[in-house]
This record gives sequence, C-alpha cells and structure tokens, in this order.
Amino acid sequence: MTSFDNTTLSQQILTLAPDAILFADRDGIIRLWNQGAERIFGRTAKEAIGQSLDLIIPEKLRERHWAGYHKTMATGETRYGTEMLAVPAMHQNGTKMSTEFSIVLLSDDNGKPLGVAAIMRDITERRQQEKELRDRLAELEG
Repeated sequence: MTSFDNTTLSQQILTLAPDAILFADRDGIIRLWNQGAERIFGRTAKEAIGQSLDLIIPEKLRERHWAGYHKTMATGETRYGTEMLAVPAMHQNGTKMSTEFSIVLLSDDNGKPLGVAAIMRDITERRQQEKELRDRLAELEG
C-alpha cells in the first residue's frame, strides 16, 4: 500500500495545477504565484511575488477592485466566497483577457483577514466563441 504525505501532495497540486493559484496579502501584494499563473499571465513567480495585484487588473477596473478589496480586508466579509466570478484581467504583454475565478478569504486565529487566495482560469477563447455565436445568430435573425 502506498502512503501519501499530504503536505507533499498539497504542494505538488498547488505548484502544478494548470489554473492560476495565487495569494495576495491584506495590502494586495502577491505572496504566492504558481506555474498556472505563470502560464496564464506570462509572468514568472519571481516577477510577480512582491508586486501589487495591479499586475493583472486592467487599469480602468482598479479603483473598483481596490474599494472592494479594502472593504473585505476591513470587515472580513465577502459575498464572493462561493461564487465564480468572471472579470477581465491583463496578460504581461498588455493584452486583455477574460477570466473566471473563485476566492478564499484567509484569516488568522483571531478572525482578522490575512489576504485572499484566488483560483483563476483563462476563458478568453470561450468568450470569443460565445460572441461569435451571438453575432452569427443576430445576423441570421436580422
């Protein structure tokens, strides 16, 4: 029978997952960036860790993002804990992309928020296909 070291398994899952898995602290500074994040966003962990989440947030969405982020850090509450979110993001080369993600609000032993972990997926191609289908349908109906 094979025995499993849960710590080793967890680390391998975190590191090797094809989805982006990242953690940002209370101030929105990236502290964890897996290989999936490197692939999806085009930045190595070395380039991303220690930087602001602004690396992946399109400029026009930053004000709204930070208002919600700081509110969550102050209150310890988020309405997004069990929902999938769909929002634009930004690749290292500046191109906009569509993403879906879920978040996990992490707290210390006293319930004070430590930051947010996110599990993200690039859905840009799927969104483009959906748009093309809608456009084609509108053309056929028109």
